[in-house]
Amino acid sequence: MGGDRAPKAVFGGLNQFLYQNGDDVRFRIFGEERLLRILAQRYPRVAAHSEILHSPGRIKATDKVADVIRHSAETSMYMAINDVREGNSAAVVSAGNTGVLMALSKMLLKTVDGISRPAITTMVPAGGGDHRCVMLDLGANIQCDEEILFDFALMGAVYAEQIGKMKNPRLGILNIGEEETKGNAVLQKLNNILTENKDNLPYEYIGFVEGNDISSGHVQVVVTDGWTGNIVLKTIEGTAKLIKRVLVETFKKSVIAIVMSFLMVHVFKRMKNKMDPRSYAGAIFLGLNGYSVKTHGNSDALAFANAIKYALDLAQADFNKHISKDVKKLAPVKEKLKTISE
Repeated sequence: MGGDRAPKAVFGGLNQFLYQNGDDVRFRIFGEERLLRILAQRYPRVAAHSEILHSPGRIKATDKVADVIRHSAETSMYMAINDVREGNSAAVVSAGNTGVLMALSKMLLKTVDGISRPAITTMVPAGGGDHRCVMLDLGANIQCDEEILFDFALMGAVYAEQIGKMKNPRLGILNIGEEETKGNAVLQKLNNILTENKDNLPYEYIGFVEGNDISSGHVQVVVTDGWTGNIVLKTIEGTAKLIKRVLVETFKKSVIAIVMSFLMVHVFKRMKNKMDPRSYAGAIFLGLNGYSVKTHGNSDALAFANAIKYALDLAQADFNKHISKDVKKLAPVKEKLKTISE
């Protein structure tokens, strides 16, 4: 029931997903039953692969976590997350209130053993072709110490390898410069321990990276705190919209440009698909004992379909099994970091 276009966009997304990916997945849809059944009549394919479960309450986008967390048990969001905890569903997807979704997911699903905090993660366009860059955290943790960022690096690398199909991904810590002397004490400590233990890491650590490295293809996993990561993500999305707006305005001013635009329509279409925020609409809460995916509040059917695909990929990859494996492998390195912190 969450999101600017819900629940219509949800049904549209489910329908699009089924057409693109086949009929092997079933859905459990939580919300106002009467309204959902009316929508289901318009989407017979979705209806045939879904079960509707009534929830009398809903969480609004304007609700604050502290105000609703104790009274959320009968909301569609709580019931959907709890469905994952109880093992009835493999993953939950929502376009609802991010803060509440994060709080409820953490409360109900708990974190994977050895992971200090969950992180909001997604992939953004980078380099040429279909290359992507994994970024985390994107808003779940405003302040992070070196141990939290260490865990983010581990989870981001696993995500890049298992979901992004990036073998031995290049990982960097976002900073205001590439020099080893740049950054605060937290980044300095983290960089030192990762540099000293490069050969023992399940990824290629390349040190500090700057904001312009994200889109260059130079780095495949970028680790930062949630405050910085959220600003970077919103800047990338805003830049994509700016480029589109400038191109449209430019071509309108010249007859020759208009003619050329028709000749280059396929080029522009590929560029649009590459930079369209809907193509990376799913942001995953990594580090939880269950898969919880957040998509944009203004998600349309395409964005929601892509978010479902993200969730399915995580579940099929048995993603948390790989995180647990690397947690054990890197425990000695993390212990060194704890010693330095003390």
